[in-house]
Amino acid sequence: MTTDPLLHPYRLKHLTFKNRLMSTAHEPAYSEEGLPKERYRLYHAEKAKGGIAMTMTAGSAIVSRDSPAAFGNLQAYRDEIVPWLAELAEACHEHDCKVMIQLTHLGRRTGWNKADWLPVLSASPVREPAHRAFPKEAEDWDIERIIADYASAAQRMQAAGLDGIEFEAYGHLMDGFWSPATNHRNDDYGGALDNRMRFSNRVIDAVREAVGPDFVVGVRMVADEDLATGISRDEGIEIARRLAGSGKIDFLNIIRGHIETDAALADVIPITGMRSAPHLDFAGKVRSATGFPVFHAARISDVATARHAIEAGKLDMVGMTRPHIADPHIARKVAAGQEHRIRPCVGATYCLDRIYEGGEALCIHNAATGREATIPHVMTRTDDAPKRVVVVGAGPGGLEAARVAAERGHAVTVLEASGKAGGQINLAIQNPRRRELVGIVDWRLSELEHLGVTIRYDCWAEVEDVLALEPDVVVVATGGLPQSPPLKTGEELVISSWDLLSGAVKPAESVLVYDDNGGHPGMSVAEVAANAGARIELVSPERFFAPEMGGLNHVPYMRSFHEKDVTVTINTRLVAVRRDGNKLVATLGSDFAQGWRGERLVDQIVVEHGTMANDELYHALKPLAKNGGAVDYERLVGNGAIFPIANPDAAFMLLRIGDAVASRNIHAAIYDGIRFAMRI
Repeated sequence: MTTDPLLHPYRLKHLTFKNRLMSTAHEPAYSEEGLPKERYRLYHAEKAKGGIAMTMTAGSAIVSRDSPAAFGNLQAYRDEIVPWLAELAEACHEHDCKVMIQLTHLGRRTGWNKADWLPVLSASPVREPAHRAFPKEAEDWDIERIIADYASAAQRMQAAGLDGIEFEAYGHLMDGFWSPATNHRNDDYGGALDNRMRFSNRVIDAVREAVGPDFVVGVRMVADEDLATGISRDEGIEIARRLAGSGKIDFLNIIRGHIETDAALADVIPITGMRSAPHLDFAGKVRSATGFPVFHAARISDVATARHAIEAGKLDMVGMTRPHIADPHIARKVAAGQEHRIRPCVGATYCLDRIYEGGEALCIHNAATGREATIPHVMTRTDDAPKRVVVVGAGPGGLEAARVAAERGHAVTVLEASGKAGGQINLAIQNPRRRELVGIVDWRLSELEHLGVTIRYDCWAEVEDVLALEPDVVVVATGGLPQSPPLKTGEELVISSWDLLSGAVKPAESVLVYDDNGGHPGMSVAEVAANAGARIELVSPERFFAPEMGGLNHVPYMRSFHEKDVTVTINTRLVAVRRDGNKLVATLGSDFAQGWRGERLVDQIVVEHGTMANDELYHALKPLAKNGGAVDYERLVGNGAIFPIANPDAAFMLLRIGDAVASRNIHAAIYDGIRFAMRI
């Protein structure tokens, strides 16, 4: 028997969870035609292989046709979903991992101009800002059919062999009836709490009648909306008590906060630089008040915090959802005494921001997540003779290439021009709020030490340095260098975001930041300069600023901008710069009105226009390489040898990755690193 509280089994009704770790419901947007096909199944099966006790699928699966998918939601109202979920459940059950699903009617948290263009509805016609929906008030016939839809959806989940379901009751239709902020009705479903709970109680009754008394049914519920007009803490705990006392549900999954704006959502789902486990104590209070099984997840990012949550009796099952996106093998590593080898969740929330912006969930530094069909989470050694691999550059892409090549059994040497690994991550973490990103580097350095990989620092690699190592494969991961946007005049008068973030140049009193890239660097340099006391105007040619960054990451920047009185100007382009005494004049132009011009008189102009590939070494090595630097892209995304042979007498293959190819982002560099290195 283990003494680790995280590894203790937990009994819930007839189910025995082998440990206390779970992944809470979220929609990775891997569905195809609203169904959980291969990609969806493999994603959850990987967590099962990694030792997790329970994975809650969907976030949420929709029970009715007039609840159109907001971000790839599964369609629980269709019979066709049953065999696909049955496959998923079987794949997870093979590893003794329980599988449940979250069911919902999204209510007002979706758009009317999706799917079948049916009206969005809610308890009352109160607009939801995040999805800009103006809902109609649910009528009596709406209520009756939706209750029936919940019951039939639950039956489908039971038929698929799932271990249980939970209802979503935060920001969706069910709690839309609970909350005074969204329920202004004067009929039997409005007013007193008994009335506001009538809809959810009827749903639970109908579901229990449909699935019987033994099937596990829970509620993921908001127990405090943290909103003056919403569900108070006392009323939320009372709702929890009533649900627990009904005898018709089996667990509560506790949420605190409201989610109708990006700013509010970021308090519910905190990101890097925000508090760890901010609602854990509150979830523990609900558990104490109800004496009922309680699950919870909200930035419980590390095993120590998860262990505390169980040991202190705050939770019965602890949700580590984003951490399992970063490393689906957390439980296996804890059980094996390899807690130090868990790939950390750094809170970047690249995963959720992509989902909310219409993409699919991808971890900023685990490129295998969501790509399990083609990229393994655990690398196997090559069957071929080990090769000598030289990686030039110790940024995230180079470190990943080195790690994967070493895992494959190759002899790897890394050459790094500076005295420190990390590349552009070392700039990103100069913003104190984003310092957790260093975990991307630190984890890889730890893994490379474990694998016996040599890193040579302060080595500006020339062709001779590379050839002296007699490589079979050379990976050029030299990154990029800052470049200025095209200006008519004055390029020599501006500084780059790198200059300011690195500390090479201090912010002046008045600063114009011109962001022609649309991601973190421009936003971060504005935040850092504003926090240093500069008066900032952020200018962007985009129709909305920072389009390469999602809403959750947008929140802390915007909080800082409002607190520091940063001016944001969009739809405006920096055209030229000139001196005026000790000042600089920025000439601004418009893509929309060709004759329009504006001017700003400032002390300093900082520009962000991505990077230009630092590729001199690559081009010097090209004529000496067997493949001349070429890669067969069809085989890269499929099967077969990826290096076409152009010079058979040469000694090595050559490739370049990350920003050494073109300006991209951390995930792109790491994805390059793993998918190339695993094919060496």
